[in-house]
Amino acid sequence: MSQQVSKTIITNKKAKFDYELTETFEAGLVLEGWEVKSLREGQVSLRESFVVIKDFEGWLHNVNISPLISKSTHYKSTPTRMRKLLLNTNEIKKIKVHIEQKGLTCVCLSMYWKRHLVKCQLALARGKSNLDKRRVLKERAWNIDKQRLLKSNKQ
Repeated sequence: MSQQVSKTIITNKKAKFDYELTETFEAGLVLEGWEVKSLREGQVSLRESFVVIKDFEGWLHNVNISPLISKSTHYKSTPTRMRKLLLNTNEIKKIKVHIEQKGLTCVCLSMYWKRHLVKCQLALARGKSNLDKRRVLKERAWNIDKQRLLKSNKQ
């Protein structure tokens, strides 16, 4: 009997709160061996990650992949290095146009396994204002209170 393994490595919950998401993409990542091992252990943070397009190549910034305790001592690992994204040319052009002309940003929403490969879900996003964030919090609080009232009235 095989164990059920979760395919999602990590999700960026803060991105859905801080940004208004418009369009999503799937991209592969160019990783080193120690990074894949760390991802299997779940030692990664997407908190302030974003994508930059340079020379028609996508680069993922601010992703912190912590090295394992049992890592090699003769190799210097850099946890926050830029990681190359594997995207189609059309996707790169589309992202670049949205970033430059419409003022959107491209953020990483999640990392997951697709067969034996690590994939990254990217989204074009526009930053929310503090007013919008407060409105979302009020709606959530009201929905919780509403559910509580409905539950108490049923009994």
